[in-house]
Amino acid sequence: MTSLELALLYLIAAVLGVVVCRLLKLPAMLGYLAVGVLIGPNALALAGDSTGMNHLAEFGVVFLMFVIGLEFNLPKLYSMRQLVFGLGLMQVLLTVCGAIAGNVLLILAFAWLGQAWELQWQGALVLGAAMAMSSTAIVVKLMAERLELESEHGRRVMGVLLFQDLAVVPLLVLIPALNSSGEALATSLLWAGVKAVVLLGLLLVGGQKLMRWWLTLVARRKTEELFILNLLLVTLGLAWLTELAGLSLALGAFIAGMLIAETEYKHQVETDIRPFHDVLLGLFFITIGMRLDWRPVMDNWLLVLLLTSLPIVAKAVLIAGLASIFGAQPGVAIRTGLYLAQAGEFGFVLLTLGLDNKLIAPHWVSPVLASMVLSMLATPFLIMYSNRIVMRLSSTDWLMQSVALTSIAKKAIKAQAHVIICGYGRSGQNLARLLDTEHIPYMALDLDPDRVRQAAAAGQSVVFGDAARLQSLMAAGLARASAVVVSYPDTASALKILKLVGEHAPQVPVVVRTIDDTDLERLRAAGATEVVPEAIEGSLMLASHALALVGVPMRRVIRLTRDARDARYGLLRGYFHGADDDTGEERQQARLLSVTLPVASAHAGEPLLALALHAVGVAVVSVRRANGAVLQATDALVLGGGDTLVLSGQPEALALAEDKLLKG
Repeated sequence: MTSLELALLYLIAAVLGVVVCRLLKLPAMLGYLAVGVLIGPNALALAGDSTGMNHLAEFGVVFLMFVIGLEFNLPKLYSMRQLVFGLGLMQVLLTVCGAIAGNVLLILAFAWLGQAWELQWQGALVLGAAMAMSSTAIVVKLMAERLELESEHGRRVMGVLLFQDLAVVPLLVLIPALNSSGEALATSLLWAGVKAVVLLGLLLVGGQKLMRWWLTLVARRKTEELFILNLLLVTLGLAWLTELAGLSLALGAFIAGMLIAETEYKHQVETDIRPFHDVLLGLFFITIGMRLDWRPVMDNWLLVLLLTSLPIVAKAVLIAGLASIFGAQPGVAIRTGLYLAQAGEFGFVLLTLGLDNKLIAPHWVSPVLASMVLSMLATPFLIMYSNRIVMRLSSTDWLMQSVALTSIAKKAIKAQAHVIICGYGRSGQNLARLLDTEHIPYMALDLDPDRVRQAAAAGQSVVFGDAARLQSLMAAGLARASAVVVSYPDTASALKILKLVGEHAPQVPVVVRTIDDTDLERLRAAGATEVVPEAIEGSLMLASHALALVGVPMRRVIRLTRDARDARYGLLRGYFHGADDDTGEERQQARLLSVTLPVASAHAGEPLLALALHAVGVAVVSVRRANGAVLQATDALVLGGGDTLVLSGQPEALALAEDKLLKG
């Protein structure tokens, strides 16, 4: 075939594979792998073995690592540090160590039988590292569809996936260095580590300032074509630099993504790079499929089934056990294990790298690839039936769910004609404040445990619960509510809530917030009483509609919203901090923090003025007494042991104030 004919063949195969997978509601990645098998040298042999196309597909890995670097966020990583560097680190280490230990046992067993086991420890390490990876693309997509990203198990799954993505970086340095033995191996590992540290240090110390200056210079030309060309130049240039240093292309691309992630051009870059990333990554998965030979798979089908089932079971049990050790309830731990039991896209990258460095014998490739693909195919079914599996394996899961619902119902049992606020972010908190001024009861449901804990400590009516679940809405008193407000811009979740309200409490009006008017008609057709677009102005309109629906006179509603505008959106400037508020401009906005004084506090009996918190840039918004009474903050207000102070300020100032209050 000519180069043009070969390119057309790949494109036709890719299109057909993706279309079929979309019809079957399967990830596109599986379509790429399937068509790679079909057109590869081991099936229809249409494509042959094109070295040029393999080189092109390598760029898919480069752009995959670039996107991972672009999503690398230090504040988010810090907020999830226990899950990432605790649960995630232990999962990867124990999976790799387990693979090496299993290999040692097989060597001894075969030696006892008078035979030689062909796989060395280096190859076992590569296989263990490949099997330690889970599919970010498949799992995140399925959890987003099921509205589980902010659930208890969803946060643990995301923490482990984040560490797996980070673990690929040192593995890309380690695996090529394993192609040595004895003292040469130690020297290779040491030299590779030194080069990686030096290169990372040089690029990260001054690289961010240089990158921001360069991107600003390019952006001022106001030429989209030049910006995209420059983006490709930076990505491939740094990839070439790391390869020149004896490291991998993917490591340089990851560094490029990290450098751009801290600039104001991050979101524009994500949009521009997506087409290159998706197309080239698709080509990479096609070339992976071409390596799969179906004949040894059929001949060794029992081995393939064992390589599929055993890692899934072992990985699920390991992750569930680790999640339990790190404080998860049994049901949450089992769900975490089931969601992460499959192989992942980075597993293919590491397996290919091990094969290229002759650490894995070629006859291992097809059975391992086939088992990885089968495990990924099983993922949608494992997640779909996870609740049934958990109910069978954990006798306490239903009890824990009942306790959670009981805690919601306990707070809402006396509420009548109240407003149910779905989501307690900035918009939800702004609405709650306006409802409080009119003495209108409300019940807020949120899935961020940190936000719920701090807001509840401040005396606000918020509980941990999923508003997209019927049980949570009913426990919050849906049948007695005067209105439901969806305060977060998630159309899929809003549609689910509208369906539940329409079926079980059609008399209750629903106000929905959206980013823009793209889904306005869909939401209205689903039963939304009002759809309020825009984020900041939308939060004020959201409050005005909710107040009008519960009977507040329209003139008073208009005056309240006008006063809020006159205060230059002051109500929106302070908000309780959650794990998803660590990106972009949110870091520059004032936050709220609840601090409870010890019973024997040195500040008990002192007036607020004596604390001089304004000196560190912190204001006291309100004070909740130990008996539950909430008071406005005044200079003369005398504090008592057990009081909870709601503070407003920047993160650094809040940390100083908290230290002063708790330590005296």
